[in-house]
Amino acid sequence: MRYEGNILKMQTTNGETVQYHLPLGKNLVAMNPLLGKELTIKYEGRINCVSTGELIKKSYGQGYGYKAYMSLPECDMCIVKPQQCHYAKGTCRDMKWGEEHCMVPYVLYLARTNHIKVGVTGQDRCETRWMDQGAVEALPILRFPSRYQAGLMEFEVSKVLPDKTSWQQMLLGEISDDRDLIEVREELYLEFANLVDDLEGEEVESVSQYFHYPQLSKLSKVTSFDLDKKNKISGTLIGIKGQYLILDKGVINMRKHQGHYITLESN
Repeated sequence: MRYEGNILKMQTTNGETVQYHLPLGKNLVAMNPLLGKELTIKYEGRINCVSTGELIKKSYGQGYGYKAYMSLPECDMCIVKPQQCHYAKGTCRDMKWGEEHCMVPYVLYLARTNHIKVGVTGQDRCETRWMDQGAVEALPILRFPSRYQAGLMEFEVSKVLPDKTSWQQMLLGEISDDRDLIEVREELYLEFANLVDDLEGEEVESVSQYFHYPQLSKLSKVTSFDLDKKNKISGTLIGIKGQYLILDKGVINMRKHQGHYITLESN
């Protein structure tokens, strides 16, 4: 099997095991059936901006050319820090885009990755977000009218609960916090009740959702591959988690390399 083309982040579907498909040029490659097989990934020295398609020397923000990165609303700093949303000031890079993507309901959630973390995402994108993070369990807890309000809530909760994941520990399967997510949710409801009201939040009554990732064996240590530094990697595919392909010789973050033109071969 041999495919070639520009990478986009892997698509995921939850089920008994999370199913992965890698968009590669015109192909959508099913990755789960490749478990246990020898893979060779070769970077062909070409990057195309994931927005404009233009040939670029270096990518920014997971696949964008510099011009796109500095001008598109989806690349603005408030995407990383939603509490800094400036739509209300009239300075959004694209007001129509902001209205459609940020001035819509967002969910504050708890996810168990390498610990229990807090995060925000659009209410229709929860499952995809959790699988991209490599969460093994997740629970939506609050809904807000906009991304900005959800971001303000996340910023305050992050002072008592992490909002980042250690991707190395996540890939190793090391979880440092085994508290029940429902119990953590109830504690947060009590501690931040006034702020929830101020930000027009509403409680989300739900149960935890669980995710099982395809993996043949566990890693003892994490070695990361970067195609910009090593243009050819190979190894047996032993697992997939988050946006990482886990080879017996190291791991590679496919989302980080969006826009890179590669060839993918398996025996």
